[in-house]
Amino acid sequence: MTKVYLIRHGKTQWNLESRYQGANGDSPLLDQSYKEIELLAESLKNVPINHVYASPLKRARVTAMTLLQYLNRPVPLTIDSRLKEFNLGKMEGMHFDAVAKKWPDVLKNFRHHPDKYDSSIVESESFAQVINRMGAAIKEFCRNDLHGSILIVSHGAALNASINALVGTPLAHLKDRGGLSNTSTTILTTDDAEHFELEKWNDTSYLHKANVDPTDTI
Repeated sequence: MTKVYLIRHGKTQWNLESRYQGANGDSPLLDQSYKEIELLAESLKNVPINHVYASPLKRARVTAMTLLQYLNRPVPLTIDSRLKEFNLGKMEGMHFDAVAKKWPDVLKNFRHHPDKYDSSIVESESFAQVINRMGAAIKEFCRNDLHGSILIVSHGAALNASINALVGTPLAHLKDRGGLSNTSTTILTTDDAEHFELEKWNDTSYLHKANVDPTDTI
């Protein structure tokens, strides 16, 4: 069996500002995020991780590299472009309120009704495109490691869509479980690198947060 630990990158400045940060946008991790990555590493101290995979976007790459520093183990790291965030087209860098004003249906469907999302309006990727590229990568990583644990550091929207698709969630219901928090852990298991079971969703218990900031999951 392969156990897959799927990590959303640490919180960034654009996350804090409620700006869309897709495959072509990036902003630095907040200072607090480095402490949260350290807490994540502490939660994984007894997990025998065979390989770490990360998106090449700086916020995910730095999260992965910082995590490995805190783990202080010789775990190989592979950067794979298939783990990039959703390409959000014209929404990149825009504040959510501005998107809501300009394309209200686009925002509503992206957040709540993936089956109705028309990517052509904002020239973004479609949910199917993201699911296909990231799903193919995750399955490949699992085929390469059929007995052990691997860790993937990627992005909220792409992870959310791909994880739910891998466990068989219909497109219309991809968002039913809600968002993924920054520095969260979701765990999938598989025996054949084709069929996946959800073991844990959006765990942030190790961050010891008394109150969750709404911008942690956007």
